[in-house]
Amino acid sequence: MIFDALKFLFICIEVLLIFNLLIVVHELGHFMAARWRGLVVEKFAIWFGKPIWSKKIGGVEYRLGSIPAGGFVAIPQLAPMEALEGESENGRDKLPPIKPLDKIIVAAAGPIFSFGLAFAMACIVWVVGKPQSEFDTTIVGYVKEGGPAAVAGLRPGDKIIAVDGKPVKHFLSGTDSVKWRIVRSEGDTIPFTVLREGQEITVDSKWVKPETSSWRRPALREVQIGPRIIPGVGFVVKGSLADAAGFQDGDLVTEINGVPVFNLSEMGPIIDTNRGKDVVFGVERDGQTFPLSLKLPPATPDALPVNFGIEWGRSVLVHPSPLTQVKDAATSIFRMVGALLSPASDVKAAHFSGPVGIMRLYYQIFEAENGWRIALAFSVLINVNLALMNLLPFPVLDGGHITLAIIEAIRRKPMSIRVLEVLQTSCALLLVGFMLYLTFYDVGDIVASKAPLTEQTK
Repeated sequence: MIFDALKFLFICIEVLLIFNLLIVVHELGHFMAARWRGLVVEKFAIWFGKPIWSKKIGGVEYRLGSIPAGGFVAIPQLAPMEALEGESENGRDKLPPIKPLDKIIVAAAGPIFSFGLAFAMACIVWVVGKPQSEFDTTIVGYVKEGGPAAVAGLRPGDKIIAVDGKPVKHFLSGTDSVKWRIVRSEGDTIPFTVLREGQEITVDSKWVKPETSSWRRPALREVQIGPRIIPGVGFVVKGSLADAAGFQDGDLVTEINGVPVFNLSEMGPIIDTNRGKDVVFGVERDGQTFPLSLKLPPATPDALPVNFGIEWGRSVLVHPSPLTQVKDAATSIFRMVGALLSPASDVKAAHFSGPVGIMRLYYQIFEAENGWRIALAFSVLINVNLALMNLLPFPVLDGGHITLAIIEAIRRKPMSIRVLEVLQTSCALLLVGFMLYLTFYDVGDIVASKAPLTEQTK
């Protein structure tokens, strides 16, 4: 019990450190650029809320807040940000005006520092490696009986080359995966280009979207297929059915109730016929085979599969180059935003994660074997995300400051302080509202993960 509590505390500290590092480095970029260009910097705050420590050095108040979530730099000459940073000590009308170029440099410095941190972390990943499933493939291992893919004619053993006319490299992860291309499709049917017995054929499949509760994120389209995966355990979620039964990372399932299994897809029919019963898994670990008993939950009316709490597929270390990592992260973000903006897409704002969801994901990552390697690789994506999202031309964001500075340069005079205050405050409130909206679904995910007999996500 004490060990589990200490482990929980240690992981929480790791999550807070890495999450806040991403934000603080971004804000450090603004701070250093503002000092370089001679702007007035009132505060450099790590964390928000009432300060638990503060000290004024060289006219700048350095503070540590009481809410451990990011930080900010108060630069009143850049834009009025009282809605997020509190009242300014220096009235904007009393400060000397600054050139639009200086505003652009200061605003752009944050994303530049985020890109820099992403590249630095990508270099570390390049050296130490990141885990990747040793069975990473686009070969179909499971087709649900009676599901859209089965009706269309997809079969286990088919190697998927393209989905909806787009080539795919993976089955589950990334925006070049089978799963993403199914989600991103917009037609009534989804064409699959597959290699079967040496011949390339096209199969058009319909899709379904499972019903979800109003407090859960909207379901996305699926055709009810899975990859060919040898039933090796890559990661066990703490507190899950698998964890309670004694499964560990690296286990290999060899049989269920005496029936040998060689592919993850072969487990499905056995599990379905034993819902509500005790089953015995034959597990191979460190060269020894022994049984693990587990009582399966009964079948649900909507026929959702069992959530074992297992990330299937053992992993090997790969060493992608830093440029490849940053490029892949940027590509993923552009595709996500493109899906969000497309009126025919099922991807909505609710499918994005807020700070709570990101920190929860970091916690789950750190629980895994080689979690620190996965966290570094994930941080590359988050840093690139932070940089690109902040470059959107939306007031309050860095891209909004740049856009307003360009407008000021074209008009050859600064915008009205009153107009800026209304614009920034309104957009700040919208941003806070959006974060609360995402947090609602993030909390919903946490509640659902704690409830028994919920849908399987792995």
